[in-house]
Amino acid sequence: MIRGIVFVIFLVFSTQLLAGTIEGLWKRQGEPVWIQFEANSNAGVVVRNDKNPDAVGFAVVRNLEVQSATENTWKAEVFAPPLGEYKPAEITLFEEIIMRFKVKIGFISRSAEWERVTALPDK
Repeated sequence: MIRGIVFVIFLVFSTQLLAGTIEGLWKRQGEPVWIQFEANSNAGVVVRNDKNPDAVGFAVVRNLEVQSATENTWKAEVFAPPLGEYKPAEITLFEEIIMRFKVKIGFISRSAEWERVTALPDK
């Protein structure tokens, strides 16, 4: 009986246990924007934006959850600045240092890549 319960609990949580982690600090490639994913959070928050300092604290990513642990993918809602609203997105982690947001709007899709960094640079 106990083994059965443990097995079911393992199945339910195994996708989250096997997934790579996007926890940490990320910089948008080609842009002066950094976001932070905290442990046990389902959001990615702007911690620095040199072009728009008022954006600090804004959740760029929300409702984050594991989609495929074996492929290091998550599903979430990502804020699309040109539209001024959140859109469904797939987030993929490549080699622990590159993360890609892919947002689909109808037949059009856009991607944005982020690079893992260890600290914010000096201003």
